[in-house]
Amino acid sequence: MKKITILFAVALVLAAGCKQKHETADVIGKPEVTVDNGRFTPEVMWNLGKMGEYAVSPDGSRVAYAVTYYDMEKNKGNAELYLLNIAGGEPANRLTTTSQGEYNPVWLDDNTLLFARGNDIVSMQVASQQEAVVATIENGLEGFKLSPDGKQIVYISDIAVKRPENLEKLYAGLDQTTGRINEDLMYRHWDNWVDEYPHIYLASMQEGKLDVANAVDVIGDMPYECPMRPWGGVEQFNFSPDGNQVAYTCRKKTGKDYSLSTNSDIYVYNIQSGETVNISEGILGYDQNPVFSHDGKRIAWESMVHDGYESDKLRLMVYDFATGERTDYTADFDYGVSGINWTDDDSELLAVVMYRGTNEVFAFNVADKSIRQVTQGIHDIHGFSIHGNTFVASQVSMQYPAELFCYNVDGTAQQGTQLTNINTEVLSQVRMGKTEPHWIKTVDNQEMLVWIIYPYDYDSTKTYPALLFCEGGPQSMVSQFWSTRWNFEVMSGAGYFVIAPNRRGCPGFGTAWCEEISGDYGGLCMKDYMTATDWAADNIKQIDRERIGACGASFGAYSIYWLAGHNYDVKGYSDGRRFKAFLAHNGMFNFEQQCLETEEYWFTNWDLGGPYWEKNAKTAHSYANSPHLFVDKWNTPLCVVHSEFDFRIVASQGMAAYNAAKLRGIDARYLYFPDETHWVLRPQNSLLWHRNFIDWFDTRLK
Repeated sequence: MKKITILFAVALVLAAGCKQKHETADVIGKPEVTVDNGRFTPEVMWNLGKMGEYAVSPDGSRVAYAVTYYDMEKNKGNAELYLLNIAGGEPANRLTTTSQGEYNPVWLDDNTLLFARGNDIVSMQVASQQEAVVATIENGLEGFKLSPDGKQIVYISDIAVKRPENLEKLYAGLDQTTGRINEDLMYRHWDNWVDEYPHIYLASMQEGKLDVANAVDVIGDMPYECPMRPWGGVEQFNFSPDGNQVAYTCRKKTGKDYSLSTNSDIYVYNIQSGETVNISEGILGYDQNPVFSHDGKRIAWESMVHDGYESDKLRLMVYDFATGERTDYTADFDYGVSGINWTDDDSELLAVVMYRGTNEVFAFNVADKSIRQVTQGIHDIHGFSIHGNTFVASQVSMQYPAELFCYNVDGTAQQGTQLTNINTEVLSQVRMGKTEPHWIKTVDNQEMLVWIIYPYDYDSTKTYPALLFCEGGPQSMVSQFWSTRWNFEVMSGAGYFVIAPNRRGCPGFGTAWCEEISGDYGGLCMKDYMTATDWAADNIKQIDRERIGACGASFGAYSIYWLAGHNYDVKGYSDGRRFKAFLAHNGMFNFEQQCLETEEYWFTNWDLGGPYWEKNAKTAHSYANSPHLFVDKWNTPLCVVHSEFDFRIVASQGMAAYNAAKLRGIDARYLYFPDETHWVLRPQNSLLWHRNFIDWFDTRLK
């Protein structure tokens, strides 16, 4: 599904003015890695550094960024801060060396860096690396932003959920009970029980200290989230240029209302008067991530039209404070935007656009509404920061994890210039599998992009097994992403071709293509998978058509369960089976079960048409394509993976699928993680996941 940010940090208190303590015994540093035979393995992948947040200095000359390295034996990682001259000429300078982990770098001025470490906001004089604690946030710190004049900070901290009085009295004297009593919906969300919710707090900076004691809760005494769970961070609020206002994202709903609606809004809080105005009122979908223009006259944000549709097109909306007029700059543009930035002169808005298989930066002219593409390449840009005529972007591809690149705002040098080289030493030893884009015809004569990734040891005189990758979401693009779960180069390194189609439902190919999947899970999107597989088997002679497997997570795992029930009497394959082995991770198996087990009920309502007891054409078609109805047709080995703390698609779905396979006499395996979520995040768990993945397919396809 969308995206996730993990902050590796615990509390640390440093004496003001003292240089940081170097706890070298517990520090996880950059490992020395030797790659055998040029093969990219899961073990090599977990030795790579992971780029975190970054910040460009006010003068645009330097960038501070966080990198996390992992220790498999300790089963954890921690982030350190580095400093790099954008002009190049010298290696990056490491700013911190601690076991606690640092994140959220923010420049106070060209010589002073603020960052978070555990519950502390710390300042550092970068020349001397002298540190001082600016504030300790007792209730926990998730991130912060500094006002343009450096005199105020807004930070994120959590508030405990209070039980209603009628329930609180039942807990009297039971301080060790683990029981939970709920009388409303949204008591759990994605991967957490809703025991607390985040608020943003405004505090003033005085002589290098943050006045936390007098911090103002911007949301007030209301049980609403800002930023919104589970994805939101510091991008969901911003200061006005004069520092007198704070714009923030909030969905002012709780319980059942929250679980049924995506209607968030953009609120502008006046710091002097304490008044709050909703500037997106009447827009019923997600409104999020506000960004003021430099002159303070306008504000832009990402906006969706429909309530209850989490994957609606993200429009570029601009509000004029003088007139109160809202303008959609993407009204005639069939793609969504994210990561909005104003150019220094406010003449254009730059944003990341999911565009035909990659994430690129586009520019939107404020005066004439013209649109131009700024970047172009085989990559994904995840976010960027403009400084004058250039911008620094975090960029990945299927062949490398995030690095920082520099681009020109005017669109010249569209490939960009790489600034950081976090993993160059390791990746230079690897023979990555070649990646090719192919546009193929679907059953209804549409054009579909299919990525083909070659085995790392490719020899045109040999044949290889292949894996069909089924994307999750369901509205997620198969782009040039890099992941520690679904990593195409790990599959390539294991000796497989990878077939990765952008089937119906993937954004980046126009609104109609994305919307076509809703209410039709067993329709054209499944035919797209079959078409892509057959095309690859017919046109790439090095793929052994009798050794093709399929894998996927979330909606991708639903796809696996559905394909398992339709894997018979297929023409062109010796035993009538297109696929010879399946692996499904955290997938929907029984739609009626899923309807009542999930937590974001707007998802079921939109994509399935509603709960199964609402009898209409859409629900009838949706629930008729529940994979559990086709178990009698299963005939292929199936590996099921599921995690206990996945509240989007709960673990009983995977257990039911595995049990069904065993009862049917199918060759099956079940990998269960009692401490993971919709993702597998812990290093050793991830390594087990990958070893199981490779072993499962090697045993059955090689």
